[in-house]
Amino acid sequence: MGKKLLLTEKPSVAMEFAKAIGEKNQRKNGYLESENWIITWCVGHLVTMCYPEKYDEKLKYWRLDTLPFIPNQWKYEIIPAVENQFNIIRDLMQRNDVEEIYNAGDAGREGEYIQRLVIMMAKPNPNVKYRRVWIDSQTEEEIRRGIKEAKDMAEYDSLSDSAYLRAKEDYLIGINFSRMLSIIYGKRLAEKINQDRVSISVGRVMTCVLGMIVNREREIKNFIRKDFYKIEADFSIFKAEWKVSESSKLWQSPKLYNDNGFNKKSDANDFIEYLADKKAIVESVKRSKQKEKAPLLFNLAEIQNECTRRFKIKPDETLEMIQNLYEKKLVTYPRTDARVLSSAVAKVISNNLNGIAIGYKNNEIQRILKRMKDEKYSTNLIKTKYVNDKKITDHYAIIPTGKGYENLEKLPEIQKRIYELIVRRFLAIFYPPAEYSKMNIVVSVENEMFFASAKQCLSRGYLDVWKKSTVSEKNVENDLMEKLNIKIKKGDVLQDKKFIIKKSETSPPARYNSGTLILAMENAGKLIEDEALREQIKGAGIGTSATRGEIIKKLEKIKYISINSKTQIVTPTQKGEYIYDIVNGSIPDLLNPKLTASWEKGLDMVAKKQIQADEFMKKLTNYINQKFDKLVVRY
Repeated sequence: MGKKLLLTEKPSVAMEFAKAIGEKNQRKNGYLESENWIITWCVGHLVTMCYPEKYDEKLKYWRLDTLPFIPNQWKYEIIPAVENQFNIIRDLMQRNDVEEIYNAGDAGREGEYIQRLVIMMAKPNPNVKYRRVWIDSQTEEEIRRGIKEAKDMAEYDSLSDSAYLRAKEDYLIGINFSRMLSIIYGKRLAEKINQDRVSISVGRVMTCVLGMIVNREREIKNFIRKDFYKIEADFSIFKAEWKVSESSKLWQSPKLYNDNGFNKKSDANDFIEYLADKKAIVESVKRSKQKEKAPLLFNLAEIQNECTRRFKIKPDETLEMIQNLYEKKLVTYPRTDARVLSSAVAKVISNNLNGIAIGYKNNEIQRILKRMKDEKYSTNLIKTKYVNDKKITDHYAIIPTGKGYENLEKLPEIQKRIYELIVRRFLAIFYPPAEYSKMNIVVSVENEMFFASAKQCLSRGYLDVWKKSTVSEKNVENDLMEKLNIKIKKGDVLQDKKFIIKKSETSPPARYNSGTLILAMENAGKLIEDEALREQIKGAGIGTSATRGEIIKKLEKIKYISINSKTQIVTPTQKGEYIYDIVNGSIPDLLNPKLTASWEKGLDMVAKKQIQADEFMKKLTNYINQKFDKLVVRY
């Protein structure tokens, strides 16, 4: 009987697979071997795409007449630093006794790419069968399930096609446009920033992100603060704010800055003088109850933003820490865009809860779980907003596995805190909604409408587990808040009234921090003005959950942006702004989320077999050729 060879993404993962398989292993140079299994590993990327000079020595020199460079046959090479491990894997794959190869790489597009490149370059035994292991956590049960249910690797060919295309797209856009812009504008840029030489680096994703950052910075710099004036009515028992309505004599008046403010204080004064002797009559009183459910679970972008906000750490650092929690079996797969669970996982979610109850030595979490048990909160999630198979592509949301607690105490404090965040977000979905009492009053003063509202928390529900992450948790208070039960009804005439002018000031947009930038990248489609296209690329962001943190890190490394280490506020550097201007004057498409998100949507369509890889590649090469034709003529 032949052997099964299993290839993982790194040595530590290989050890977990060996443990789950349970056979006695011999440790050898770069792999483990047992009676039935050979387990080996990559160490990150082992194979990379060749630079143009490997196709032709002349292409080492950056010249306009050699561009655009679009190879007919793609060349790849082994990365020298990891050649030894590649050779070990190649020799193992070519062994005559290997009958099956299990691709157990990272369960996502980039993981597929790393493994496929190795298999392609290793040229395994031609009689071998290929299987794909796809897991959501690194618990022993999940690893054993993944091996048992491993599918024919060919079922993931479309994902592999998408991965190869992503790499080719980034390569072609990066190399061709970086070289072209450096040739045309490099000397000019070097003079501006007082350097001898400068190469201009652009990319499909990172240049678009730079565009977002520069655009935001210029909005702020060009912002002109403006005063405007609101009208507030003090009716003694509560206060209310004026807002223009169709019944108002100021409807669509040029005197208004917006629907509740005047451009000039003098006009606001004239208005309250007009109102002074008019009757104030209660137009409507509405009392209602409102329920607010816990937020959806974490995907990678959400947890990255939360960690930037709470702990002031960069997105790539957050991913690194959650990846470690994943490898320590504490949480499920981190590189996910989904914020919901699959119905299959929801059916056995009590396993996760029981594991947390038994293993997590955190007094506050144990109190939360005890209350769930004492008050018999339902753990049936199937018909809730937290379960939706249609909103899951590769993986469901990040949740605690309920396992791995033997590893928790050894972790750095920051990782323990991140783990607690994930647990709290998870437990919150089992708690009842927060409940509020709401009251809305509308007062008419000569057909000018004044509005008052109040909201009071009656039952905290999930807020006892997960405090809102944006503002300090407090009720929206005004004088009405304490008097929600005041005796007031429609038609009442309010005798006491006083009108006050309140000066307000317009505010510029806030700068991105590294966390809100991640969210903006994820939701890039919302930045697209064309409604039809926005709908067409719905769900496609800039980059992927796996790469967004690295893109920000690269922009900082090449000094196009600066990130404040204390606040995580992101600003463009002078060099970054110059690069923006160069790209904006030559290939403005690269700054537009529309282009980047639509390419990402195309890759997704390849992965889902909605379009063929050849069709995508044809569109890409046509795009590059067209851009060069236009730019070379101008140059």
